[in-house]
Amino acid sequence: MTSYADTDLKIEGLDGDLEDNVSAYLSSIKEEEYSVSLRFQSRVEENITDALKALGYYNPTMTFSVDGDTNEPSADTTLIVKVDIGEPTIIYESDIVIEGDAATDIDFLNLLDRSKLNLGQIVNHGHYESLKTSIRNLALQKGYFDGEFTDTRLQISPQRNQAFVHLHYKSGERYMFGATSIIGSQIEKERVQSLVPYKAGDYYQSTTLGLLNQNLSSSEWFSSVSVEPDLDHAGKDKTLPMTVRLAPQTRNQIETGLGYSTDVGPRGKLSWKKPWLNQYGHSVGASVVVSAPEKTFVANYKIPLEDVLRDYYLVQYGYKDENDNDTNSQEQNLSFERHWLYDNGWHRSIYVRVLYEDYIQASEQGTSTFVLPGISFSRVRSRGSTMPMWGDKQSISIEFGDKSMLSDTRIVRVIGHTGWIRGIGQNHRFLTRLDAGGAFADDWSEVPPSLRFFVGGINSVRGYGYEVISPEDENGKLVGGAYMATGSLEYQYRVTGNWWWATFVDAGDSWTDTPNWNQAVGMGVRWGSPVGPVRLDFAYGLQADKGDQFRIHFTLGPEL
Repeated sequence: MTSYADTDLKIEGLDGDLEDNVSAYLSSIKEEEYSVSLRFQSRVEENITDALKALGYYNPTMTFSVDGDTNEPSADTTLIVKVDIGEPTIIYESDIVIEGDAATDIDFLNLLDRSKLNLGQIVNHGHYESLKTSIRNLALQKGYFDGEFTDTRLQISPQRNQAFVHLHYKSGERYMFGATSIIGSQIEKERVQSLVPYKAGDYYQSTTLGLLNQNLSSSEWFSSVSVEPDLDHAGKDKTLPMTVRLAPQTRNQIETGLGYSTDVGPRGKLSWKKPWLNQYGHSVGASVVVSAPEKTFVANYKIPLEDVLRDYYLVQYGYKDENDNDTNSQEQNLSFERHWLYDNGWHRSIYVRVLYEDYIQASEQGTSTFVLPGISFSRVRSRGSTMPMWGDKQSISIEFGDKSMLSDTRIVRVIGHTGWIRGIGQNHRFLTRLDAGGAFADDWSEVPPSLRFFVGGINSVRGYGYEVISPEDENGKLVGGAYMATGSLEYQYRVTGNWWWATFVDAGDSWTDTPNWNQAVGMGVRWGSPVGPVRLDFAYGLQADKGDQFRIHFTLGPEL
């Protein structure tokens, strides 16, 4: 019941879609017009009738009554309308015909199957208009540019409660992609042409044009992309020339960023990128990340191959200065990498990296040199926004070093990760994560800190300090483990909007001889901010030192 001024209006006898549609029609009446007058009753009856006709009920009957004292102007009154919707109007004839090339097009056939305009169904004007619109849109999407309706009639016999649907569409021939002209590119045309996802003679699809736009944008070579079919110059054989207009991306891009997490404290980032260096599409970039315990510098040179977006070489140099807990390390890496991206989302790389590290780890001190060939596989998938209700991430990497290949000792190092997000309904999320790794070396004393394992912290085992879980020497100093494993199980409940409450259990260890599992429990708050998930956790480490069991963790970044 909705109240306006001194008169309330109550509609009885309706529910579901019928009630909703009647409410929508009645909302067009201004509130100051509400009354119990015969004129107002007539208008209400007209609106209700129109609303019910739209959903296939052409013979409703209504009775009006007034609750309240109509002789007292200041008294509150209620106008009650009892509605009997009557018999529905049934589709007696469904004359829907597609002619031309679209007559055998599976997408058009599926569209008709879903139309809800079959014999015996209650006629619905919305379904009729929706089918007309859908046919037009599908024709444009699939290249039936000469298509037209030759008959569009929806006839009603209210006396017999029968409807007659007549909808004839003549699609004509389907257009095909013709030659593609590329204008304004600073990259050689053969490489740009490799981004075109169709061949001349393929049937036109608007989704294919969308993929072309996406490919050109993903290359990062261009500041603007315009793809235009040239209908004015289409051939008699229905081939459609395509024109691609491009503008070069700026030669230099600089980004800055600030962040904070309880693991490393405040963190600043400065990155520079030259998205195209020459006509072959090579690119170069560098970044510096500074926090209290870690300072890193990374520079790379990327060489795209024939399949520009999927296959490329990468040469990368990285320097890391770490001074945290019992680790003081200056690490340098030079890697030569070959990358493949696959349709199923997997990313594979084969590489050789040269590692040089000067370090002090607890009471150990030295320099290490390793040449490490390796292979890695990774995949990240998600459905949804900042806080997806479905997602997963998997990765595994294996690398090997040997004295015969200029490494200080023989070593095989394996690291794997899997994480899952699954939602139930709109208000419940479950997150699981498992990480495991092992370094198998002939001479463990030759293995530097960067090849050992340390765990603990917000993305590892909450309730403990950053990378403080590790084997210790006789003086209680952290020395890093040969193996590690961590896992987490988390449940989240949506409190309101993008705010979630979370509870979790974490466990893990880094060890060389025998694991001694460290466990933690806690709860937290999640906010799906416009720039990514913000996480605030209150964790209790069950095996942490006395007085250090309770920790607060805060970070901004992806959950997987």
